[in-house]
Amino acid sequence: MPGVLYIVATPIGNLGDMTYRAVETLRTASRIACEDTRQTRKLLDHFGIGGHPVSYHEHNEASRTEEILGWLESGLSVAIVSDAGTPLISDPGFRVVRSAVERGFAVVPIPGVSAVVTALCASGLPTDEFRFCGFFPRKQGERRRWLETLAGEEMTMAFYEAPHRIVETLRDIEETLGDPPVVAARELTKLHEEFLRGKASEVRAALEKRDAVKGEFTVLVGKGERKVETDEPAPVAVKRLEASGLSRMDAIKAVAKERGLPKREVYRMVEEG
Repeated sequence: MPGVLYIVATPIGNLGDMTYRAVETLRTASRIACEDTRQTRKLLDHFGIGGHPVSYHEHNEASRTEEILGWLESGLSVAIVSDAGTPLISDPGFRVVRSAVERGFAVVPIPGVSAVVTALCASGLPTDEFRFCGFFPRKQGERRRWLETLAGEEMTMAFYEAPHRIVETLRDIEETLGDPPVVAARELTKLHEEFLRGKASEVRAALEKRDAVKGEFTVLVGKGERKVETDEPAPVAVKRLEASGLSRMDAIKAVAKERGLPKREVYRMVEEG
């Protein structure tokens, strides 16, 4: 009889969030595939679970997938875990799940904590619809271009970001999306859990005052200010504001924010006349 592939969610910080079902599944699984065997070993030891986890990460995903499929074919059950949270959500695992489904093996999710849902439900931003966008691009140019493609998004957006890039990323959000409402959640479920709420510029300013910024961030971005309905072309509006005393770049920023447009788009329209 073929084995079963289990997708097991684990805590993102507080070990008390581990479910009874997750513990039992890991205890009875024939194999446990994980990102970092050292990290998973700590979790298993805490709950008194034996076995020897094997690595499954982006660098060995292809070869390990075939090995896992072989185990399933021979009747062994395999549990996949990530370092924290729900596997496959911005973590490895898609390749083996897709292959297991294609070959007819049973894939059973063992639900639990996910950082994006944890942050979203306590954010105070609309939750009826949301878009999970994963990690921000690391390079500023790529990040800004990507954000500009999201400028018209109507639903709450969720991202992950590292502590050493969070301030720069918030500035990019402010300048490309018109300073929308933001919630930056850090150290979720841990002792120093924190939610910073306000406009992107306000959250950025609060973090800039700190000597150090620590903890992985889940960033929620709400819809920016509603676009102003007007028949006045953007280049004309820029010239009008320039005539009132603003510099060209300040005028472009003001028109972009007012109309919910990326600055780059308004600049292009001005340059093209």
